[in-house]
Amino acid sequence: MGPFGKAARAALMLAPLVAPLTALAQPAAAPQPGQWHPSRYGAGDQIGAMNLLNPQKVLEAARLVQRGQVYRLGVPVGRETPAFPPRSAAVTVMMPDQFEGATVPSENRMSYADDMFTGWLGVGSQIDSFAHLGIDNVFYNGNHARDFMRTTGVTRLGIEGIPPMVTRGVLVDMTRARNKPMLEEGEIITADDLRAAMRDQGVEVRQGDVVLIHTGWVELLERDPARFGKGEPGIDNGAAEFLAGLGIVAVGADTWGVEAVPFQNPNRIWEGHQTLLAKNGVHILEVMDTRALARDGAREFLFVLGQPLLRGAVQAIINPIAIR
Repeated sequence: MGPFGKAARAALMLAPLVAPLTALAQPAAAPQPGQWHPSRYGAGDQIGAMNLLNPQKVLEAARLVQRGQVYRLGVPVGRETPAFPPRSAAVTVMMPDQFEGATVPSENRMSYADDMFTGWLGVGSQIDSFAHLGIDNVFYNGNHARDFMRTTGVTRLGIEGIPPMVTRGVLVDMTRARNKPMLEEGEIITADDLRAAMRDQGVEVRQGDVVLIHTGWVELLERDPARFGKGEPGIDNGAAEFLAGLGIVAVGADTWGVEAVPFQNPNRIWEGHQTLLAKNGVHILEVMDTRALARDGAREFLFVLGQPLLRGAVQAIINPIAIR
């Protein structure tokens, strides 16, 4: 894990039905201002904006594939990957009962290796479930931590309940918008910034889309991982509200937290996560490697994600794919 500044660490530590959908969801009326549950998709809903995905949306996205060009959006994860403290991840490889060159008893002298993962699921490229972050111990759709949060795994809102995410993806290139190769730590992206970048780059966001924001920050993973983990450019809460209002199913960025860190107001932390996850049921995708998409000037693409079905998990390491 890369080092974090003491001030940043102190601030950060404060945070903390897989089935095809056959018809376009018709959400109920939105809650009254200031009231964010029950969800517009129903009091028992667990999948939030993913209700907006349907076969027609998949077919629309599939028609974007014209070149057969595939982009890996995940990054390799290992022992040195910087992560939100105190997270870390490690793979340990073993050859059980095969000491000093021994093989498994057999005429064909079979050898094999196994591996063990030890770590947190919120390292590297990841998806946040609605059980990851809430408001005063209340999570998406009014689910209180005392009712579903268990050390053995959540009983609602877990990673295994997220439907496959096959939809149209769009890229908003903020490096192009600001005419520089990389935004700086703490640099804020507002709703107006997103609107202007989308307009200038010809990016149209539609209901059910996944929006990825390119800031250039992911480049630091390889050349300066310590700096990568100390802060990041990103959206503010107003931008989170704007994106949720567009009817998207997920928002991601090439940063580890999507929001700008250090926080503009140190007394209001991860407010964008609260707006997206808890209030609107919009998933968050972190550490997306958007470099190749930005380099190729991609504006829209087929986005595909089938996350690990880890029962009761609140996050998962992922490797989404973009196809053009």
